[in-house]
Amino acid sequence: MVNKNALRAGTVSAGLTLMLLISSPAAFALTRDDGDDPGSGLSIGETLGYFVGLPLLLFAVIAFLVSLPDIIGKGKKN
Repeated sequence: MVNKNALRAGTVSAGLTLMLLISSPAAFALTRDDGDDPGSGLSIGETLGYFVGLPLLLFAVIAFLVSLPDIIGKGKKN
């Protein structure tokens, strides 16, 4: 037997989610506001560089800096 409270909570949650998605403010993104000054778009290379390349480079630098003391420490023991 299905718990009526769980069914009611699921129905309310689904209805609320549907209403939030329908009334999403993203639908008004095409309307320009006063003071909007959008710049030129990014090329594919710039987009990949900013959102893929740069984070990978930062990860590599941070990983190297974190492991640097261990690398230096092993060099002294030999």
